[in-house]
Amino acid sequence: MTNHYNDLMNSDCILMMGANPAECHPISFKWVMKAKGKGGKILSVDPRYTRSSSKADLYVPMRSGTDIAILGGMIKYIMDNNLYFEEYVKNYTNASFLVNPDYDFDPEKGLFSGFQKESEADFAVFGYYDRDTWTFQMDDDGIPKKDPTLQDPNCVYQLMKKHFERYTLDRVSETSGSPKDKLEEFYKMYSETGAPDKAGTIMYAMGWTQHTVGAQIIRTMAMIQLLLGNVGMAGGGVNALRGTSNVQGSTDQALLFHIIPAYMPTPRANLPTLDDYNATTPTTNDPKSANWWQNRPKYIASLLKAMYPDADPKDSYNWMPKLDEGQNASWLVLFDHMHQGKFKGFFAWGMNPAASGANASKTREALSKLDWMVSVNVFDNETASFWKGPDVDPGRVKTEVFVLPPAVFCEKEGSVSNSGRWIQWRYQGPKPPGQCVRDGDIMLELFSRVRALYEKDGGVFPEPILNLNQKDIAKEGKQFPERFDVQKVAKLMSGYDVNTGKQVANFTQLKDDGSTACGNWLHSGAWTEDGNMMARRDKDQTDMQANIGLFPNWSFAWPVNRRVLYNRASVDQDGQPYAPDKAVIKWDGDKWVGDVPDGGWPPSERHPFIMRPEGFGQFFGPGMADGPFPEHYESMECPFEEQPFSKQLHSPTALFFEEELEKHAVCDPRHPFVGTSYRVCEHWQTGIMTRWVPWLLETMPQNIAEIDPELGRLREIKSGDRVIVENLRGQIECIAIVTPRLQPLKTMGQTLHQVGTTWHFGWVHPKDGGDSANLLTPSVGDPNTFIPETKTFMVNIRKK
Repeated sequence: MTNHYNDLMNSDCILMMGANPAECHPISFKWVMKAKGKGGKILSVDPRYTRSSSKADLYVPMRSGTDIAILGGMIKYIMDNNLYFEEYVKNYTNASFLVNPDYDFDPEKGLFSGFQKESEADFAVFGYYDRDTWTFQMDDDGIPKKDPTLQDPNCVYQLMKKHFERYTLDRVSETSGSPKDKLEEFYKMYSETGAPDKAGTIMYAMGWTQHTVGAQIIRTMAMIQLLLGNVGMAGGGVNALRGTSNVQGSTDQALLFHIIPAYMPTPRANLPTLDDYNATTPTTNDPKSANWWQNRPKYIASLLKAMYPDADPKDSYNWMPKLDEGQNASWLVLFDHMHQGKFKGFFAWGMNPAASGANASKTREALSKLDWMVSVNVFDNETASFWKGPDVDPGRVKTEVFVLPPAVFCEKEGSVSNSGRWIQWRYQGPKPPGQCVRDGDIMLELFSRVRALYEKDGGVFPEPILNLNQKDIAKEGKQFPERFDVQKVAKLMSGYDVNTGKQVANFTQLKDDGSTACGNWLHSGAWTEDGNMMARRDKDQTDMQANIGLFPNWSFAWPVNRRVLYNRASVDQDGQPYAPDKAVIKWDGDKWVGDVPDGGWPPSERHPFIMRPEGFGQFFGPGMADGPFPEHYESMECPFEEQPFSKQLHSPTALFFEEELEKHAVCDPRHPFVGTSYRVCEHWQTGIMTRWVPWLLETMPQNIAEIDPELGRLREIKSGDRVIVENLRGQIECIAIVTPRLQPLKTMGQTLHQVGTTWHFGWVHPKDGGDSANLLTPSVGDPNTFIPETKTFMVNIRKK
């Protein structure tokens, strides 16, 4: 989230798309209703009429997977009607940048310049992009050339306008099934936030990310927010609703293959030395660009010192694990390699991939190819017991499974990062029962035993194990299971001066010479010499802060306790807020007041988008794998053989596996309905915790298949009937819910029906609850994030 949860109340218009916050993020909805109570408009764009839709001023139905078409139509509407915030767009975005004249987009083929074809299937080609033409023209000083008038046909603004010319109301409606009058009303309502003193925000979640074009969906909305001047404003921004309480913290700490803590890139084998790694640090020739990532050498050196305090960072970098050049170690690829027998062992720690992962049958079969697996979870689940699941012969499974019992969240002390980047400290409630142990103690004990084996017997490449920091992790004189010291770890994450041992104030004090240690530069400042900033519960604030609900003394927000990111874009060139009635920051002549500014420089001394090398918000995004502008492509499974925007049916750079292409249904009469998956309020994730809670199970006892009344009549299905939802990968048994919350859509000249189901259930418990919707979802993913496409797939439904 660029903003934070209670900032939602400052919005003049809240768009809920790719999310159902009333049901899936109910605490956030309190602030949505506060905005509504203050006169703000609420918009819901969703395949279903949800609980969020019931509180909206306008609900727009849509076909799952057509988000870019709908949002691209809004970009065209804004530009055609000159509704954009001109001063903001000219001063704070790359709209004026001149693009390489060799850049091109073929609207008939649906491909950008530089496409390299690797394979071809029905209705689409697949490959990758050589992005050499996706560049800017540079002046003699190496700074992008600009046309402040936005009239040059090669400037980003004009190229973007040309790109979205095809996104007419007729074409968008034809593709999405959204009625034209609803679309136009939606565009008009949201575009009104382009006024300088207005702000609109987007609340999105897995409904946007889990597509083969997921990253581009979010980018399309970010472009809308830049056009309307909504980034940096109170009540604005681009706000992702995280699916679990600490998923923000997990990504901060790099539980993803392509990053190490604080979003620094994972070292690669073609970068064998620290100097090689640092040579990839982003640079700029523009003296007004802060280019904050130029400080990355300080952050990687401090991280290495936190991991290996007794070694020079140039030496300890050699001990870091390194991906091969170009290696993809994402979820889908990991389980594909496991399916091929390339893994010996696997830790399933606090997760249930046999139910949560796309193409769950493949995942379960992959687990059977292991020598051993460790499941760390509070209840039995489909992963721990995959070897005795449906249609599995335990005698033919070689995998030896170990189950370790961890403590649950309320049984351990530590920090939790919410979607708004607030790191809040919480204390232990009850002690873990029986043999349950905190995760930190399990990990520390496992590491200590591996280290003892290295000390005793030696081994290949022992340095990373023997030199790893323990003094800043373990309590002295304590033994398992009381050895892990969460407060020490928090201090290490925040950082300290190696010579004095004192905590640093924040990441501006980190050095690249090995004199500071910091486990996560973004979290630096969370624990200072003044104590644990995450544990603060002080509601003191200035009148300016109180006006927009800023609570700077409540917990800690990364970075440096900033509550609204890119807030320098909320003020004009003189530092005066565009929206004085809800100012985020303001220059008082000597200093900034309000929120912590995105850098303390005086107004106009630095460009506001400090994490970008050029310092500007990006309409033209040359770093994307699938195009510098978003483009509508159909999901890998879709009801049509063609789409109206180009001849390219699917994303040409989507992640997929050749041997599984025949299991993708495209315009297949055997599977004529669009399937989608979602959450319900009563259950959490794969239901490992909630399915064992009697009162929650009573309220939602079985998996459901939600269909519209017309489809119910066509298939002679009534609410309460047992039904089978199936496709080329598998089938699940559900209880039908026939409801007008879903309606048939007129799409591409056809009447189209959608089927909704949840992924909260599994075969372990309850016995008649049904199985995961992920038995139906395909192994395909986004080419930028590699997240699986689990929100759009083709199915059939029939009465059992």
